[in-house]
Amino acid sequence: MFSKREVLVGSLKVGGTAPLSVQTMTNSRTEDVKSTIEQIRRATAAGCDLIRVSCPSPESTVALKEIIKHSNIPIIADIHFNYKRGLEAIDAGAQCIRINPGNIPAIGVNEIVRAAKYHGVSVRIGINSGSVEKAILAKYSEPSVDAIVESALLNCKKLEDLDFFNFKVSVKSSDVRVTVASYRKLAAKIDYPLHLGITEAGTLFSGTIKSAIGIGSLLLDGIGDTIRVSLSSDICEEVRVGRQILKSLSLIGNSINIVSCPTCSRTLVNVIDLSEKLEIYCASVKKHMKISILGCVVNGVGEAQHSDIGIYGFRRGIAKIYFKGIEHCEAKAPEVFDVVKTLIDEF
Repeated sequence: MFSKREVLVGSLKVGGTAPLSVQTMTNSRTEDVKSTIEQIRRATAAGCDLIRVSCPSPESTVALKEIIKHSNIPIIADIHFNYKRGLEAIDAGAQCIRINPGNIPAIGVNEIVRAAKYHGVSVRIGINSGSVEKAILAKYSEPSVDAIVESALLNCKKLEDLDFFNFKVSVKSSDVRVTVASYRKLAAKIDYPLHLGITEAGTLFSGTIKSAIGIGSLLLDGIGDTIRVSLSSDICEEVRVGRQILKSLSLIGNSINIVSCPTCSRTLVNVIDLSEKLEIYCASVKKHMKISILGCVVNGVGEAQHSDIGIYGFRRGIAKIYFKGIEHCEAKAPEVFDVVKTLIDEF
């Protein structure tokens, strides 16, 4: 959305004027074709735009060919150490190859790039603080911002020297400050699409917070074209968190933004239960709208008048419902969810 250049990952555009995309990575054994296909299906249903699959063995790249046949979203092959897996993944039909030049010999990177160029496959240069090239690490003594960015620029130059420009770049660290500073510095020097993420962010709780701070800060700066939230959790949670980050910044269309209050002693309806039920229901609804759920009249009326659907506690166990800013009806608490579902369908 913010970079000048545009690359293709299969049929999906990344960068240029393309919408921001959300991705995740399977964590099943790739050789287990059935489980991997099921993970991709679930991630797609959760709103994933493209997905990465690890290819550490010859058996995994054989399986990848079958997996690709059953995927409705582009697949990125994750390659480390042995460049031959990258060549096999390209032959299998992978739409993008993710490489970390810090752990692949230069000759291997060259072979992958040549094959990618021939087959029209894009590449992601993935620089991680944990695997910066030894020579650069020795120069800076630690995986600092300068070390990470120097590695990224060096490897961009290597691909450009091979007359290859169909690539995107990431510069991730598990440290939020280092990650943000690295992307800001790199974005001032290149115009290739940037893949954002905080690597090894942690559990669903702590990783969500780290990712929201890091990715959100960069997006507010106008930096980033595709994002991956890295969590020690179900991969669908990565997708949901990623999409919520974009929704919170109004960077994603055809999605429902739910506004709900934290509740207090004035609360007249069960805001928490209703909000959670609607969030689950709305996850797969492709409509651009705002729903507000407030416990009482203090802010309820004002929010309702400026929402597509507004609900607030009017009397104990009774909610007043607004539709397109106009008072629509009153409903008892057990009936509110069904009334709102009907209004969403009508919107």
